[in-house]
Amino acid sequence: MHTKRSNIKSGCQVHIVLKADQRSGNLTYGIVRDILTNSPTHPHGIKVRLMDGNVGRVKEIL
Repeated sequence: MHTKRSNIKSGCQVHIVLKADQRSGNLTYGIVRDILTNSPTHPHGIKVRLMDGNVGRVKEIL
């Protein structure tokens, strides 16, 4: 579900994994501001920018 771009819209509440947290798997909560992945799907999750400016890949849509 988090690997399909069509499931994610600006304003969605999500958990993302930041680049720095990829090894630990720590998730960061936020609200989507921009979708950065252009392809319709991505195996590791769609890359987004949150309202607070953090950038990461979506792991869960709330």
